[in-house]
Amino acid sequence: MTLIVRDLRPGVPADTEGFARVRRLALPYILFTSDSVRHNALHTHPDARYRPLVAEEDGEIVGTAQVLLAYDSSEPGQGLLNVYVRPDRAGRGAGGLLVRTAEEYLAGLGATRVFSWVLDEPAHRAFAERHGYRAGRSAHFLRLDLAGVRLPALPPTPPGVELRTAAEFADDPRPLFELDADTTRDEPGDLDFESRGYEDWLARIWRHPLLNRELTVAACVDGRPVAFSLAYTDGAGRYSTAMTGTARAHRGRGLAKLAKLHSLHRARAAGVTEAFTGNDTGNDPMIAINKWLGYGICATEVHHVRELV
Repeated sequence: MTLIVRDLRPGVPADTEGFARVRRLALPYILFTSDSVRHNALHTHPDARYRPLVAEEDGEIVGTAQVLLAYDSSEPGQGLLNVYVRPDRAGRGAGGLLVRTAEEYLAGLGATRVFSWVLDEPAHRAFAERHGYRAGRSAHFLRLDLAGVRLPALPPTPPGVELRTAAEFADDPRPLFELDADTTRDEPGDLDFESRGYEDWLARIWRHPLLNRELTVAACVDGRPVAFSLAYTDGAGRYSTAMTGTARAHRGRGLAKLAKLHSLHRARAAGVTEAFTGNDTGNDPMIAINKWLGYGICATEVHHVRELV
């Protein structure tokens, strides 16, 4: 057996599809396609110093790593590392080699701390602990069977509120960017994130190949979006909520719930059969919304951290 770790080649379809295949097998709750892997490799902000890695066993891609700096955090020196290995190739050295290669790279960039999401399963947590990572906060993956579950009925839209899709903002998506930047600041997490500007958002979010503008729904007041649910689809009947939030001045009115419900109804009408989302375990308002929508927890992951110095 010959095992190596090398850089992903975003222009080589066999690499991007191999990367996506590993992620789909190891973590089926997040949408990944060959196009999305290529997009992330080419359009992540330069300050992130993003370096996607693949592990090859006898020429076949069996593991992946997403390696970057938290470029949009106010605290410098924070590295991000997520490693996944095909379940049928686990325990054969690919994961450990990916971790060592990634940590050496991040240390060379000046990172002093590395954060990593790890599935809350004994083998995954033991692997993280062996490599010096300690557990922190947790988050749930949730799944909704859109083909089999009856969604709540659509309620009347409140007076003064208009529901619009992202496609209706095609000529000027800046209002959606401003809402996204505002709500992202309030997401629970170990790191704080600040917007790096409109052009970065256009490249990473608005032009992302999985973004479905027809299924992304915003609740608008006076023509401006004040709550939204951002939808990704993979073209294979799967849907994922990339972000749901409400501007601070309009919270408590159920507008995020309304936007997400409309998005799900539109998704089912478009032939989507399976929906995923994620929640920090401390985000009680969104957990309540997703439970009301019919989502159930399908897996849990734990945020781990390791000090490099």
